[in-house]
Amino acid sequence: MENSDQLKKIVQEKYSEIALQNKEVNQSSCCGAGGCSTEVYNIMSDDYTNLEGYNSDADLGLGCGLPTQFAKIKKGNTVIDLGSGAGNDCFVARNETGEDGRVIGIDFTPTMLEKAKENAQKLGFANVEFREGDIEHIPVTANIADVVISNCVLNLVPNKNGVFKEIFRVLKPGGHFSISDVVLVGNLPEALSKDAEMYAGCVAGAIQKEVYLELIQSNGFINITIQKDKAINIPNDILKNYLNESELESFNLGNTGISSITVYAEKPQSCGCDPDACC
Repeated sequence: MENSDQLKKIVQEKYSEIALQNKEVNQSSCCGAGGCSTEVYNIMSDDYTNLEGYNSDADLGLGCGLPTQFAKIKKGNTVIDLGSGAGNDCFVARNETGEDGRVIGIDFTPTMLEKAKENAQKLGFANVEFREGDIEHIPVTANIADVVISNCVLNLVPNKNGVFKEIFRVLKPGGHFSISDVVLVGNLPEALSKDAEMYAGCVAGAIQKEVYLELIQSNGFINITIQKDKAINIPNDILKNYLNESELESFNLGNTGISSITVYAEKPQSCGCDPDACC
């Protein structure tokens, strides 16, 4: 597997391609990567079409959950979406927070940002903005967000601990996040875990579910709750691109689980004795 900078470049290049693909192609693969499946179902993504604020032009068929459905966004809230893509979750969040709120989408892929900004302009939203940036270094000031959301993005980031530190920094005291992401129970075959294409496809970069939850707790968050837990089954016609027949059979009969979880957690109102601890 490549180093951190190389992985980021791979992800950026792949998601530049994905921005130009249609929803159907992206839904038939792992986050738009890893080759298309001939099996007729979506591997990871959930259906946004019934959510108020949904905009089909912003829906690229990516993601692995519906974090906005669980995010408890209130009117007037400031919401930050990490890895905002073409703006799908941002526009749903805008419906929740209303004209008096604010939505900031962060993405590091220029092609995605261009698409998101075009969509926002078409919708006439003055309080939805998109910023270029790395979510390991979120380009906003501290204590600004009431809610942080993200959909199947942290698994693409090498330094997940750094991202949770940043989420803690940008949330207001008492603020919270709702994040959908891919996690593992058990180990992936080496051919999958070391493949850059499957990293871009949201699988090889996933970490153990227990470790993921420990990272959240170790960064000071409280009231950690799994809001949804959904099994992900990668079709054999994708797996066979990476595994031989013996490896494929072993994987299918093994105990490795790949799941999409939506996790909620809060930043405490008070962060202890250090007056600057929440900043």
